[in-house]
Amino acid sequence: MEAIKKSIITKNVSQYTINSQIIKSYVPKFGDVAVFEVLSIGKHKAIQGEKGTNTYIFPEDKILATFGTRYATNQFEGYMPKAYQETYQILGQGGVVGVLASMHIKFDDIGATEVKLIGYAVNKSNEVINTIEEANNKVKYNPYKKTDYKMYLSLGSSMDSGKTTTAAFLSRGFKKQGKKVAFIKLTGTVYAKDCSLVRDCGADTAIDFSYCGYPSTYLCKTAEILDIFESLLERVSRIQPNVVIIEIADGLMQKETKAIIEQKSFMNRIDSVLLSCADSLSVANGVSILTSLNKKPIVVSGMFTASPLLVKEVENSCDIPVFTLDSYVDRSIFASVFFN
Repeated sequence: MEAIKKSIITKNVSQYTINSQIIKSYVPKFGDVAVFEVLSIGKHKAIQGEKGTNTYIFPEDKILATFGTRYATNQFEGYMPKAYQETYQILGQGGVVGVLASMHIKFDDIGATEVKLIGYAVNKSNEVINTIEEANNKVKYNPYKKTDYKMYLSLGSSMDSGKTTTAAFLSRGFKKQGKKVAFIKLTGTVYAKDCSLVRDCGADTAIDFSYCGYPSTYLCKTAEILDIFESLLERVSRIQPNVVIIEIADGLMQKETKAIIEQKSFMNRIDSVLLSCADSLSVANGVSILTSLNKKPIVVSGMFTASPLLVKEVENSCDIPVFTLDSYVDRSIFASVFFN
């Protein structure tokens, strides 16, 4: 068989054989690793390779990926298969394959990239390799754990509201103040771009849920996500940071996000919240939701700050500082809020 292109979620899968005998009888579990053949190219023309760079794919190529789920309002909704199917879809560029349930209208003309299952990646005991089980580095959540660094939570009104950019420039602002910064992306679908952006903005370390082997966190139980949180904190604590910035994917109304921010033990460990939004109405609603949870945002930021008119609307109706990207890198403006 020709070379198999490995996706980033399978980067730690080094030795395996391909079992094609069980493809119709075995029902895959979340995180199971398999080899797929590309049938047709749709939205995903590339997968993110094991080193985080794009690896372009073409019909008849073989890829190593995992079964998983996805929740992305501007892209795909997808789930685990309940039985063998003739075809599956690439749900995420980091190597997540599943069954497409819906997609944003902008992809109607191109659809999803279609693949077929060639066989499962199995170990020497002929057991299907699972990235979550292989990671074996999860730490149990401890709601009472004390830390000597401050934690900032980057939340948003929706997908693509500016959460990652806010986290990245917050990292840059703290680095300009001489702080050691760690970044955690707690939820989402595996894709190294976000961690790379924050790292490029100055963060000393950046890590996401895939460290624990998860291809995504959609439909994970809250307790499971809290264990991931503790595990990632344990990992970034090794650099002895002054600041840990945490991003939770999607919007405040998304199922997992809503459940996490309603966990008092979790929110009590967060020092401050930053809210990113696309428009003035979502700022008002987002601030209201977070204030009801006793976590009124320290600043509002995000996509709306690209419009001077929207900035004025927010400033006229909200008493929270509005931060543009320039605000984060202006030492005096930054210090007036974060070191007041």
